[in-house]
Amino acid sequence: MLIKSDQSMLLLIDLQERLAPAIEDIDAVLRHNLWLVDVAGRLSVPVGATVQYPSGLGPLVPEIGARVEPDRIVEKLHFSAVADNRLEAMPDFSRRQVVLTGTETHVCVLQTALDLLALGKEVFVVAEAVGSRRSTDKELGLARLRQEGCRIVSCEMVVFEWLRQAGTDIFRQISREFLR
Repeated sequence: MLIKSDQSMLLLIDLQERLAPAIEDIDAVLRHNLWLVDVAGRLSVPVGATVQYPSGLGPLVPEIGARVEPDRIVEKLHFSAVADNRLEAMPDFSRRQVVLTGTETHVCVLQTALDLLALGKEVFVVAEAVGSRRSTDKELGLARLRQEGCRIVSCEMVVFEWLRQAGTDIFRQISREFLR
């Protein structure tokens, strides 16, 4: 199954100021998330985000927070963003596909993904746009996600599937600005 721009949403999990410094290779994780958010905006793919216990872990990192509409940011206490039904109020949550990124791969991303699968969603986890404090936890998280039925994808896989074909004006724009 392909990821379709009119049937998917991008959901960023807990890319927060006080957690970010502890995440291995956070600069690359953030760079990939920002790239996906910017491309999603060009293709009218809705973007949502979560923040885990913001009084303790802080708000979204500024670069991410500046790109996500406030009504699309959900505060949570459960590790799974699905657990307390807060995501259901998010605009466009009715879409059947969720492209998932964020931190930590083996905790909040994993638990959110498993609960999304239980709701019947098709879940695509972007490997280079997720992170954990330790590389072994990220690897184990991705392995478990794959084992449980999530599709593990790359940023470019997502974007090329959203685009569907070359030769269009939007393909040329995205290619010039993002796919060099």
